[in-house]
Amino acid sequence: MAMLVLIVLGATMGWLASILARTEAPGAILRQIALGLAVSVVAGGLANGGTMIGSLSFLGLGVALVSCLVALVLYHAIIRRKARA
Repeated sequence: MAMLVLIVLGATMGWLASILARTEAPGAILRQIALGLAVSVVAGGLANGGTMIGSLSFLGLGVALVSCLVALVLYHAIIRRKARA
């Protein structure tokens, strides 16, 4: 169950990031969703003690949420920097 929650959380955060950044290209939207999904699963799994079958602690959920946000903000900062150069 924990894995499913982290997958949904990461995909949702990536999708919301694409809306907030007003991303139009389908490839860019999918990259953001994939990035959010990967970061939330890895960070949530590490913070949850490596257990992905069973329950998810609030610490694991919080770490997954915060790390996903940080990764997406850094992704957009790097993309904008490359676009300006």
